[in-house]
Amino acid sequence: MKFGTWMCMLPLLTAGAVGCQNKVHDENLSLRQQNVELQDSLRTKESELAARPQPGDVAALQGQLAERDKSIEDLRSQLTAKPAPGEAPADPALSGLTVTRDDRAGTITVAVPGAVLFASGDAEVKASAGSTLKKLAAVVKKDYPGKRVVIVGHTDTDPITKTKGKWKDNLDLSAARARSVADYLIEQGGLDKKLVGMQAMGETMPKKTPDQSRRVEIVVVTR
Repeated sequence: MKFGTWMCMLPLLTAGAVGCQNKVHDENLSLRQQNVELQDSLRTKESELAARPQPGDVAALQGQLAERDKSIEDLRSQLTAKPAPGEAPADPALSGLTVTRDDRAGTITVAVPGAVLFASGDAEVKASAGSTLKKLAAVVKKDYPGKRVVIVGHTDTDPITKTKGKWKDNLDLSAARARSVADYLIEQGGLDKKLVGMQAMGETMPKKTPDQSRRVEIVVVTR
């Protein structure tokens, strides 16, 4: 082959070689990308497996839930127990008392029906409610020393009629009831005044029925 012919073919050979190199380079990049994606996928799977509860973890969780439920029932039983000799008889409406626990919020809430604590339209704590409030204060001091307690007053959505001249509105009544319960827990139950707060919700968080809506919630912040 003549020299001129080689010179003519040289650009073609060079272009072919460059094309092959580019192809290999692209394939290497693709393989590297696939390798990165596979590694990411592997790490994700490992994390998912590590996050899955093991048989021992499930058993421990079930035990914690059972213990929590028992503590709530024990608290409710203490609050609804018959009063000691010399104490005022408990209000029959105590059957409506509820105790709930919110682990996410770190709170235990005792909801006491308004009828247990007060006469209609009034904010003075009944004598028959004293035993329950004292028991609650004793439990808080024993099991949750140094923890904050928030007293939250609620009412129904009905306008005030019997004591209309005494309260501005339902919010005013709920504030007075929260204060009365807080004062009782401090003065008669011995709770630390610095740890007891109050909130008035009025009619803003009603329940299914007016009776359920009229309540005072004693919220113990367990964290």
